[in-house]
Amino acid sequence: RDKDIYLSLKERTKLAKINNADIFISLHADSSKNIKANGISVFSLSDKASDKEAEALARRENKSDLIDGVDLSNESSEVTNILLDLTKRETLNQSSSLVNYLISSFEGKINLLHRTHRYAGFVVLKSLDIPSVLIEMGYLSNKNDSKLLLTNDYQNKIADKISDAVIEYFVWKEKNVN
Repeated sequence: RDKDIYLSLKERTKLAKINNADIFISLHADSSKNIKANGISVFSLSDKASDKEAEALARRENKSDLIDGVDLSNESSEVTNILLDLTKRETLNQSSSLVNYLISSFEGKINLLHRTHRYAGFVVLKSLDIPSVLIEMGYLSNKNDSKLLLTNDYQNKIADKISDAVIEYFVWKEKNVN
């Protein structure tokens, strides 16, 4: 994009749906009470956070807990529940696969947080039908991460590694899913 504009959490996922997105990647740089916390981590959706920091981060960012809906108003409640559960399960599996490709792409090239794959209930991850991940690119509260995040080289490195992972994910998906 060519300017910095704010989109609400719902607007972000709505924009993905309008544009028929195959995946959704949310990029973040946050802060932590622990100024030593540094490195990239990647989140996928879970009702239960992987740790207290992940839970607090999701709670701070979320305004709503609702999963984006699919119109199943003409179906019985049993059919609706089964379809929603199957769709959610498949989307969560796809999201986890994408996380694995991202971590693999970053490993050895970019500093990773010790617990790299984390789980939380971020609103931007709750799209029922689009595999979604949130990449925490570093911590603004950490002096080294903060400096890195401002450099074009680091930004390009992250973008390149994300691109590599997305390509690998779709190659894998084409061979294994369908």
